Amino acid sequence: MKPTLFVSDLHLSPSRPELVAAFDAFCAGPARGASHLYILGDLFDAWIGDDQLVEPLAAHVASTLRAVADVGVPIGIITGNRDAMLGEKFAAASGARLLPEQIVIDLAGTPTLLLHGDELCTGDLAYQRYRAKVRSPRWRRSFLALPYWLRRGIGVWLRRKSRAATAMKSEAILDVEETAVEAAFRASTVTRMIHGHTHRPALHRIVVDERERERWVLADWYGRGSYLEFDADGGRARDVGGTAPAGESFSSGQGP
Repeated sequence: MKPTLFVSDLHLSPSRPELVAAFDAFCAGPARGASHLYILGDLFDAWIGDDQLVEPLAAHVASTLRAVADVGVPIGIITGNRDAMLGEKFAAASGARLLPEQIVIDLAGTPTLLLHGDELCTGDLAYQRYRAKVRSPRWRRSFLALPYWLRRGIGVWLRRKSRAATAMKSEAILDVEETAVEAAFRASTVTRMIHGHTHRPALHRIVVDERERERWVLADWYGRGSYLEFDADGGRARDVGGTAPAGESFSSGQGP
């Protein structure tokens, strides 16, 4: 059985060539042997519209993913907070399919909820207001109607503002809220969840409504590439070289 692979929070940008190289190695190696590849948000450090495909990095990432899709590996992408503007033009160029913000898939016989994860950080009220605004169709249309150079400048300003705001927030606010996690499990009726966003890779086992559940949190790609591999024997964290990342070696059996 070929494994299903999950990545998130790659934050690819021209300023991190070593991570672009890790992405290339991942797509040339493990990704081509997968049954499916899911990218759960923040593939790019910033995405200001599909006309960004004119830039070398964006075009390179799209063609690299296309090579994976062309060998028969289905690719699904859930957008994150940094690349919420990814659209159908990028999907067509990369051979990927854009997925809804939350989706349930059959993963090794277990229904599993996939999401980026930022919607679970409900303690950060300011961020949730911002998230609702930038994901509204009206705001997206208005933003994408702006000239590309202006969107680029706004994107730089927003990232600076976000970094400053994040530095002022407590660690607890930046993590998921347990009540939001429980609500997501109840709404989806699943026993397994996989997400990214928080940059806190771990396997959490909890009980919700007297049912055992597991929540997998994916690692970010700051410093090295890593992915979650899932097959009939369960899940395990891997780095792009094929071994578990130091300090992030977590795995499970089949699960609930």
